[in-house]
Amino acid sequence: MKSISRTIILTLFAAVFSTACKRQATYFGMRGAVLSVEDLETADWPRIAHENGINTLGTHITPDQVLRFWESEKGRRFQEDCRRYGIEVEHELHAMSALLPRTLFAEDSTMFRMDEHGRRTPDYNCCVSSPRALDTIASRALYYARHLTATNHRYYFWLDDGAPICQCPECAQYSASEQALIIENRMLESIRTYDPQATLAHLAYYSSLQAPRKVKPHEGIFLEFAPFQRRLDRPITDSVSEVNAIGCNARNLDYLRENLEVFPAETAVVLDYWLDVSMASGWKKPAVELPWNGDVFRSDIATYASMGLRHITTFAVYMDSTYFSTYPSPTYLREYGETLKKFKP
Repeated sequence: MKSISRTIILTLFAAVFSTACKRQATYFGMRGAVLSVEDLETADWPRIAHENGINTLGTHITPDQVLRFWESEKGRRFQEDCRRYGIEVEHELHAMSALLPRTLFAEDSTMFRMDEHGRRTPDYNCCVSSPRALDTIASRALYYARHLTATNHRYYFWLDDGAPICQCPECAQYSASEQALIIENRMLESIRTYDPQATLAHLAYYSSLQAPRKVKPHEGIFLEFAPFQRRLDRPITDSVSEVNAIGCNARNLDYLRENLEVFPAETAVVLDYWLDVSMASGWKKPAVELPWNGDVFRSDIATYASMGLRHITTFAVYMDSTYFSTYPSPTYLREYGETLKKFKP
């Protein structure tokens, strides 16, 4: 009897040890895709993710769009299917207009940014020197976090997309990334009253690629690096091909290195564009077929891994039911997920 018990214990130990080894063997803990509400409503993305080695889905675009989906019948089914397949769900959101509603301008214009001519305007972002603006943003971030809880405790509330920031005398001393971090620190304090394990993204993107220096991140703020200004037919290390104002692909890596002096690499998330059909289509439908470049993708993830990054996701917007019926059997989805899953540094 003792010998049978000992055999059972050893068998169970071996199974647990084997499972632990398998988990440790997966270098990239996050293998994600970010989809719009329309994509999630019309295509069975929990199944698609499961079948292609993707373990995290991010909803997109705005908090209210996502919330309507989340609370709908399709949204509830999406959540159930993600739980069934073991898919983590987070929400990557262009959020500022929802966090500081533009209608509040008539009530208190000092909450909103000052432009270069000294005029307050409700067009984009906010005045980060306004305590009332920060309190309002933090309160509404808490509201959306309560209603759009991330299963992995990672939250994403972005500033307006590449838009101007406040130029009032108090705010002008801060860069776009520093103004963003002031807001993010305040939001995280609020969200953690609901989710003590919450972490919040600092988006390094476009005008906020520069690392913040004058403002320090609270514990729990993680870097989200999104190299929007890049060529996808060249690896991120390419230092020759010109890309808009940034210069070249590799210039993104200079910004990334600077940010990794401020934010820990082990929690950083790369948000790249390898599967972004919307970008390939010029953000207009009908969508074109994705111009996938597997060699560039493999080179890029090896570069990110060499810098200590272990969480990877990509926009895959416009991959809806129409896309899959027009371009069936997209083998690049399997290549994306399985390459990340099997990657060895």
